[in-house]
Amino acid sequence: MCIFLSFLFLFPLVLIIFKNLLPSKRKLPPGPTGLPIIGNLHQLQGLLHSDLHKLSLEHGPVMLLRFGVVPMVVFSSKEAAKEALKTYDLETCDRPKLVANGLFTHNFKDIGFTQYGDFWREMKKLVGLEFFSPQKQKSFRYVREEEGDLLVKKISKSAQRQTLVDLRKALYSFTAGIIFRLAFGQDFHDCDFIDIDRVEELVKETETNVCALAFTDFFPTGLGWLFDRISGQHSRLSKAFANQSNFFQHVIDEHLKVGQPQDHLDLVSAMLDMINRPTKLGSFKITSDHLKAMMSDVVLAGVNAGVTTMTWMMTELTRHPRVMKKLQEEIRSTLGSNRERITEEDLEKVEYLKLVIKETFRLHPPAPLLLPRQTMADIEIQGYYIPKNAMIKINTYTIGRDPKCWTNPEEFIPERFLNSSINYKGQHFELLPFGAGRRMCPGMGLGINMLELGFLNILYFFDWSLPEGMTIEDIDMEEAGDLNIAKKVPLELIPSLHQA
Repeated sequence: MCIFLSFLFLFPLVLIIFKNLLPSKRKLPPGPTGLPIIGNLHQLQGLLHSDLHKLSLEHGPVMLLRFGVVPMVVFSSKEAAKEALKTYDLETCDRPKLVANGLFTHNFKDIGFTQYGDFWREMKKLVGLEFFSPQKQKSFRYVREEEGDLLVKKISKSAQRQTLVDLRKALYSFTAGIIFRLAFGQDFHDCDFIDIDRVEELVKETETNVCALAFTDFFPTGLGWLFDRISGQHSRLSKAFANQSNFFQHVIDEHLKVGQPQDHLDLVSAMLDMINRPTKLGSFKITSDHLKAMMSDVVLAGVNAGVTTMTWMMTELTRHPRVMKKLQEEIRSTLGSNRERITEEDLEKVEYLKLVIKETFRLHPPAPLLLPRQTMADIEIQGYYIPKNAMIKINTYTIGRDPKCWTNPEEFIPERFLNSSINYKGQHFELLPFGAGRRMCPGMGLGINMLELGFLNILYFFDWSLPEGMTIEDIDMEEAGDLNIAKKVPLELIPSLHQA
């Protein structure tokens, strides 16, 4: 009986593997030799972007791997990324249906992980109108400035006592404070059911599980399903999803009890209004599942990605005192002395800050592999055949270190962007922190706004120094994370109030 059951599980897998091993009449990309059944999964033991970077140095900028029976094509050059995201944008703009993504987005009812089509277009319009439109962002300017003031107030207490500040936690409070007020209508600083530690725990748990590889994604029929249950992966996903869903439901319940002013509707209030109205948006009706799915997107992209970039940026400034000094001098000379607060009118005044941000994105893209794409048709990129339904990864980590694009690519030199037209808005494929094409991140404007506002505040009002006995060489640069790759060891610095 056991032999018969094993045959039922393995027979479809053997057929697929046999089919995939048949010689192709077209030129497939090169790649490392895999093992039967598991493909190349055994060669990916560390951080995925780093493992793929090392493999691409050996096998080239267009590389084919197999995750079980699923072909995975990795693009690691500016030219290959341009073909994938521009020339063949329409053919590559689908998303793979992965188990964890489907669970946390309530069966792909979000904008980030859903498949390309009419539904995605309608959700993109909705989010653009209700969250990212210039009018909506302008109406919430006071929120961002208030959170900037609060950040300064908190750091000032440490400056007066000359105590260490964990920069990640300080910036997390700033970023999450903005996102939660803009998207959820909740000020967690004064909220009785959530605090900053719980927010960070929730976001980390969600991201870890959204990015977790499930055997069901890469092995056919019931074999992957069985492995996921034996390994405990299924129960871990279910527990994390329940925690996230319960929290989102609490936020929704608070909205239903209190209500929101009509002139400052946050995303949750706007979507609740659509749920309760007997009208349809386009061809579908908004439900509570759509709302929770969008809340998940906002938490992952809005909070964690911003904090990750800000922490790496402060780390590089600390490691490069010349850059830190130059940036602070420009900020203070441009904005003048004795300012009581920073406003968003100041964001366009400091040009060197924009160069520092670009250089941080180059070396430390927040999501170095972007979100995966999937081909909707057979295509050819850089002379290689890419089959339909192949999963695609764009390794922006490798592209940002490509010596063909960058002089001294491992060095942090913001001046490389002086007199350069290169930007991060999806038109220059050597710098893609937000992606490009149809599936480019819609929150780029808000993300940059928060980044600039946060740094103007912490660099205008404070000078920063390492703890006593610590040198620049002691700063640990080890990475950690799943979707957003953060600094593993906290960056702790001592602030002092700047004397004009």
